[in-house]
Amino acid sequence: MQPVLHTHLPEDMRQGRSLPGVQPVIGPWLRVDEAYAGQMALRSALMKERPEEVLWSDPDALQAGRELLDMVLDALPALGFEVGADVQCPDGRKVRVSRTEPFKMLGQLVQCDFCVLTKVGDEHVLKGAILCFPASWRLDEKAGQPLTAIHSPVDEYTSDLGRRVQRMFDAVKPGRALWRFNQLWYDDPALFQPRSQSSPRPVGAGWGQYLRSERQTILRLPKTGAVVFAIHTYVLSSGTADRALPR
Repeated sequence: MQPVLHTHLPEDMRQGRSLPGVQPVIGPWLRVDEAYAGQMALRSALMKERPEEVLWSDPDALQAGRELLDMVLDALPALGFEVGADVQCPDGRKVRVSRTEPFKMLGQLVQCDFCVLTKVGDEHVLKGAILCFPASWRLDEKAGQPLTAIHSPVDEYTSDLGRRVQRMFDAVKPGRALWRFNQLWYDDPALFQPRSQSSPRPVGAGWGQYLRSERQTILRLPKTGAVVFAIHTYVLSSGTADRALPR
């Protein structure tokens, strides 16, 4: 399959911020962009061919998954979807609405990956996810794990940063979503790049042929109180990225 590339980054993703680098979401928290059709075709193939690698849900995450699905369905008409018993998507697909497997349903509608976390003891724990575009991590290794284990072995995720991220997850309010972004250089443009934490991605000179950037949105579901971590992934060729983002 040809790589699915973007032609630009959102303007507000050009400026870096100190970690964790969050800011309030202004405008829609979901996006549909020029890579929608290509990314959705890849998502459909992954859910069909490798479901055990991209879908996981603890039974007690079903209610939160359904609440998230309802929130996404409510947001779709403003993004160019027609929503009824079926959802008419911008790429021409028609998807029958079902709440039986909410994470699978979410994976058929939008470009975002979604991770749902709930507070267990002192930390938020990953309880369910649709993760088609992992950037060098594996869902099966992070399923059911708390935030500190999820971010292992990320060097930048110090104990101090971990405490700040946990406070952020505790403090985020319904209707007041936050977002941040990262910027990574890859030699491989593939969106699906699972990698075991025991074999981390080697870090080279700091750039590659492709810029990969994730727009990460953090929001709280008002009914269940679960926290959603939504990931919208952008991949640009280095030539395009040079015009969009200074190295």
